[in-house]
Parts: sequence; C-alpha cells; structure tokens
Amino acid sequence: MSRILENKNIIVTGTRKGMGHSMLEVFAENGANIWAHARKETDEFKEECKKLSDKYGVQIWPCCFELTDYAAMKEAVKMIRSYKLPVDGLVNNAGVTYNALFQMSDMGEVRNQMEVNFFAPYQFTQYIVKMMVRNKKGSIVNIASSAGLDGNSGKSAYGASKAALIAMTKSIAEEFGTTGIRANSIAPGITDTEMLFTMPDYIVEGVKNSVDLRRVGKPSDIANTAAFLLSDLSSYITGQVIRVDGGM
Repeated sequence: MSRILENKNIIVTGTRKGMGHSMLEVFAENGANIWAHARKETDEFKEECKKLSDKYGVQIWPCCFELTDYAAMKEAVKMIRSYKLPVDGLVNNAGVTYNALFQMSDMGEVRNQMEVNFFAPYQFTQYIVKMMVRNKKGSIVNIASSAGLDGNSGKSAYGASKAALIAMTKSIAEEFGTTGIRANSIAPGITDTEMLFTMPDYIVEGVKNSVDLRRVGKPSDIANTAAFLLSDLSSYITGQVIRVDGGM
C-alpha cells in the first residue's frame, strides 16, 4: 500500500509522548511533513524529530509553545505561515486528564481541564482553519475521549471538556464543509499512555476485561485512525465521532 499521507503538511499538538508521538511516527512513515508541537523545545525532542525525518525522508519541524500561552501560540502560527506551505491537516491531540468524583472535584482543576482540552484547541483551530480556507481544503482531527460520550464516574470535568471538543468538531464540519474542509473526532477508550496510570489498577483491569477485544488500546491504534481521517481515503467522512475503544 502506498504512503497515504504523501506530501501532505500536517500540524500535530502534543507529540513528545503517548498517542502524539505515535502519530508523529505513523504520519512520517506515511509520507507526511509535520509541524510537531511540544510544550518545551529540548535537545532530545529535536533529535527525535530529526531521526524520524531522516528515517522516512520527510520534513519534521519542531513547534514548541505552551498551549495556554496565547501570545506564544500566535507566534507559532506566524512561524507556520512563514513556510508558505498549504496546511493539509491539523490534529488537536494535546490534553490533560483529571480524575475525581463530582463532589470532590477542585474547581481550579475543572477550569484547567477546559482551558487545555477545549479553549486552547478552539483558539488554535481558529488560526489554522484560516489557512485551510485559503487553500480550499483540509482535514481537522480532534482527539476526544469515550468519556466525552459515556459520562464515566470520576470523569465529569474531563468528560465535559471532551464533549465540548466533540461539539466544536461537528459545528466546524457544518460551517466549513462547502470550503472543502472536513472535521472529525476520535474517541479513544482505555489506551496505554501515561493517562492510564492516573486510574486505579482495578478499574483498568475491569475495563480491559469488559471490552470485546479484551485489551487496552495501543497509541498506534489511535494514530492509524487519525492517519486515515487525514488522508484522501476518508474524503467523504466529516462531522463524525469515531470510537476506537476495542468494543466498550
């Protein structure tokens, strides 16, 4: 099978670890040039980007800023524009999680969930979609969560932030469909990332044993789905929430 993202230019947030890092490798392997976002620019991160760039014969440009620093975000957008390349795809992947029962939830943490998981991607997408409109094409993929659909105990704040992201996705799909821009969400189930370690072992085991495939998801499961949604193979898919949860 040919590289399904050949010559596409894609922005991905939160690529230093977990699902974002898997996306970086999967997208590069499939021929994409990538603006790879991380909170901080380190020698280790720059070296990893170069290693993948050399391995797959693509361009990977580190793009580092704190998502909640809107001045820094604006400067990063100026840097992306300076390349004078079409932006074919955007993946809003970066996020944080917070687990607490509703009555025990700290309002500072609740606000932080919304700030990082919803307000930041909302603002960033506003900037990037302007570039897509000029080129009359683009695919936006927002990494939501099954918690944004199911209302899980202990995840009222996290689930609310992801439900907001899903609602944003559907509105973008409707508003920009006539300009050739698509928008979809992926709702992962329990996935083997650092966020998994915020959950008690008995809950992890209970969920793993209840899903049809009897395993937790791998970051590559999410990355491969995102690659499909960014590619022309999914050219008639928009406004959707794709559950990648092993059959929860």
